[in-house]
Amino acid sequence: MSRTPARLCAALFSSALVLVASAASAHVTVSSPDAAPGGFGKIVFRVPTESPDASTTKVRITLPKDTPFAFVNAQAKPGWTVDVKEEKLAKPTKVGDSTLTKAVRTVTWTATGDGIAPGEFDEFALSGGPFPDDVKTLRFDAEQTYSDGEIVAWDQVGRDGGEPEHPAPTLTLAVATDDQASDDAESGSDGTTRTLAIAALALAAVGLVLTLRQNRQRA
Repeated sequence: MSRTPARLCAALFSSALVLVASAASAHVTVSSPDAAPGGFGKIVFRVPTESPDASTTKVRITLPKDTPFAFVNAQAKPGWTVDVKEEKLAKPTKVGDSTLTKAVRTVTWTATGDGIAPGEFDEFALSGGPFPDDVKTLRFDAEQTYSDGEIVAWDQVGRDGGEPEHPAPTLTLAVATDDQASDDAESGSDGTTRTLAIAALALAAVGLVLTLRQNRQRA
């Protein structure tokens, strides 16, 4: 194999691996198997530990203030305690068939053991509703506490199409098309990175095929 094609293939594969690694270094995200406007469903928060040497020991989720839920149940998890706190609403709010004067505002899971180790992730779920029928997305705020005391707030909103460093988990309620389903399942935050990674791998494969063909012709 000549040096130039070989170096090109290596560079392309290296770029692809970096992009794949970046996509795998996921943010705190939210998804649902059955969330729909006006209905009830399960909300799942995926929490990866991005620190190389500290574990995640606490996860706090703040629910949307402008669109409260009438009913919320938190998942009980072995190795974690769960604390659900309600907040008084500024004024009575009609949600489904109920008129609320208070609603669940935060849900906090705290590890009783080692928590989520570096390089690992866990999922935390809520069940409730009804989901609002006049919005397409719901934004949640998440706060992740590490064993070394670091606290990461996932509450930023992108501006002008850019992705912030710590984006707030956002759940899409609108019914997704087949082309959109995979992106919506992970909030769409890393779809562009995944596409670039696939493109880089495809280019690397093409380069490898061309190089092998040249070598055969020279043999």
